[in-house]
Amino acid sequence: MSEQPETEFPRSIGKVAARELAAHGYTTFDSLTEVSAKTLLSIHGVGPKSVRILGEELAAQGKAYAAD
Repeated sequence: MSEQPETEFPRSIGKVAARELAAHGYTTFDSLTEVSAKTLLSIHGVGPKSVRILGEELAAQGKAYAAD
């Protein structure tokens, strides 16, 4: 059984999304500020729910995704 990769992200985004984000080099919330939500949605396994959850957490930290 594979474990969730080492990321700062909450488990609620799902194992597949966490794995795919990590595979693309996104493992911290700071790394997400360098990419747009649209780009994240283009990654297989990363869906609207994951992007929404991560966006809400970014906003709580006073951060945001990069502009499209």
